Amino acid sequence: MRKRLLPMLLTCLLPAVTRAQQSDSLVLRQMADEILRNSTAYENLRVLTKTIGGRLAGSPQMVKAEQWGVKALKAAGADTVYLQECMVPHWVRGEKEEARIVSKLRDFVPPLNILALGNSVGTGKAGVTAPVVEVSSFEDLEAKKDQVKGKIVFYNYHFKPEFIKTFYSYGDAVKFRGQGASKASRYGAVAVIVRSMSHGANNFPHTGAMAYDPKYPKIPAVAIGLQDADRLSARLKRDNSAKVFLRTTCEMLEDVVGHNVIGEIRGSKTPDQYITVGGHLDSWDVCEGAHDDGAGCVQSIEVLRTFKALGIKPARTLRVVLFANEENGTRGAKKYAELAKERNEKHILALESDAGGFTPRGFTSTMEPEKKAKMISWKPLLEPYGLYDLEGEGGGTDVGQLHAALGTPMVELSPDSQRYFDIHHAANDVFEAVNKRELELGAFGMAGLIYLVDLYF
Repeated sequence: MRKRLLPMLLTCLLPAVTRAQQSDSLVLRQMADEILRNSTAYENLRVLTKTIGGRLAGSPQMVKAEQWGVKALKAAGADTVYLQECMVPHWVRGEKEEARIVSKLRDFVPPLNILALGNSVGTGKAGVTAPVVEVSSFEDLEAKKDQVKGKIVFYNYHFKPEFIKTFYSYGDAVKFRGQGASKASRYGAVAVIVRSMSHGANNFPHTGAMAYDPKYPKIPAVAIGLQDADRLSARLKRDNSAKVFLRTTCEMLEDVVGHNVIGEIRGSKTPDQYITVGGHLDSWDVCEGAHDDGAGCVQSIEVLRTFKALGIKPARTLRVVLFANEENGTRGAKKYAELAKERNEKHILALESDAGGFTPRGFTSTMEPEKKAKMISWKPLLEPYGLYDLEGEGGGTDVGQLHAALGTPMVELSPDSQRYFDIHHAANDVFEAVNKRELELGAFGMAGLIYLVDLYF
């Protein structure tokens, strides 16, 4: 009898927080089991990528993706599903891009593999042929500014391999894609070629958004595959009189109507407080957008489905948002934040998945120190599922708009990043590149964190 009473007595004497953690651990286990056994995320992703494909803002596929989102959220059990209108840019790529080296050397030179950068102007039907000035940085451009007029500037800046978290490599290099055209145009360049934002061992060019400084003329901008970037650089060293022919027919059309797709579970205690979770529904036109960001969308929908399947009633309203136009305008996120501020909504947390559907490692976040400490204190609950990295600062592009407008704590799922920039904004970002189990583990991490935030924030 005494042997049986002792464990019972010790249990009664445990601190309340420990008992709560034990209860939370059981719920998280139920959530993980539900997702790993019954998740619809992978099938939802298959439908999105294989029946709709690339979903650039303004395209017919954007409209189809919005319809898909409404249907998927209803199937997941959302209490309400609705569209939130916003105007989005309508950039079109046009005909397939062309690029080739024009050289006095008589060896065979295959075409260069390029993609126009998003929001770029085109060269026009005739294309442009000009000598090339290779630069390794903006400082190098400044040093060579007197050589630039009438030429194509080739930004051959390599991804830094030393960063273990490859998003730091991206953050270091992406300025050449975003600002390179206008900086070269300032000195009279007629076009720019940018080494792709990647360290992949392939020759896929990686597109992505760029922007123009209104002080300078708009010139065409393209990304080039890594192998061809190396080939072009080698050719310029052998033949400094070599030229490049470029032809792109991309253009920006008038804005069109797009929508954020939103589904909610109404809060059981304080429904006028909101927890937002989401990903962006648009993708670049050259790929299926499976990792970027189909994965984030289906994971967010899976969070809602899991709460419903297990009968978990959040105290706050859980709002899933499939954001419009993250890739080349962030218009959906801006509209969402604008309306939240206008309506004086109280947002407890905004969580985003936009770093790929790979194995989850943890979360980055930006919030008050006390809340950050609270989140880190959940590490024993999350670590059994591989979620151990909770200290990093950050947050997603879309939820960043809400953070800026309202000061809302923001969090982003942080998957293993080693393979992400092999496929980011490139033709190989397809459904087959996503692992079902990795995708589901990410969905669980998001669901588990939201469950804890709803209880303790």
